[in-house]
Amino acid sequence: MASKQDKVSPAEWKTRVDLAAAYRLFHLLGMTDLIYTHMSARVPDQEGRFLINPYGLMFHEVTASNLIKVDGEGNLAEDSEGEANPAGFTIHSALHMARPDIGCAIHLHTHAGMAVSAQADGLLPITQHSLRWYGRIAYHDYEGIALDHAERERLARDLGNHHSMILRNHGLLTVGRDVPEAAVLMYYLEQSCRTQIAALSGGRPLVTPSPEVCEHTALQYEKAYPRAGVLEWGPLLRWVDGQSGDGYRA
Repeated sequence: MASKQDKVSPAEWKTRVDLAAAYRLFHLLGMTDLIYTHMSARVPDQEGRFLINPYGLMFHEVTASNLIKVDGEGNLAEDSEGEANPAGFTIHSALHMARPDIGCAIHLHTHAGMAVSAQADGLLPITQHSLRWYGRIAYHDYEGIALDHAERERLARDLGNHHSMILRNHGLLTVGRDVPEAAVLMYYLEQSCRTQIAALSGGRPLVTPSPEVCEHTALQYEKAYPRAGVLEWGPLLRWVDGQSGDGYRA
């Protein structure tokens, strides 16, 4: 596919490059599910337009130019080729349409994320990573494969003002003001789930910090550090380029 860099605005191109880089990043991290799961981004200078992966490509095949552009109902916009995953669009459109502050939404089926999504207690406050989400994570009950547009209202309602949600019996979801924020939140949410599964598999009693310490730590994440992605994204892009080249920028 010919590059679209000279056919879109600089703001859209940057978003396309960041979103394609996120696909490459999660491919390198092994956080994929063949051609399924999806990440989307709001086109910053086009009201009601969103970028998402073409249905049928694996993560490492996604590039800045082959991302498709859709409207709020999933219809192809402009000269996009391909189609969106119907279930993926149901999830993403629900969030983007309900929350104008969301610039990017990421939904993955990771091993640890799916495991924790099936545990009645959800994410436990047992590690420094997981304390970022103390009292700050949403849950959405499983309703089947997300093909019913009626589920959009419930997805948006359950997410509320949170930036992360565990889809019961399904997987993980994070949102952010931009791609870097949503991507870094997803990385650490998955790490929290991995350590939880590892800790529970040890068969020994767990140590949980006091509620006061849990809340103190969550507030430290919110107030003592830049938001997720600000510090991490540049190094992550360098790592992606070093591991797999810059073909995603095409």
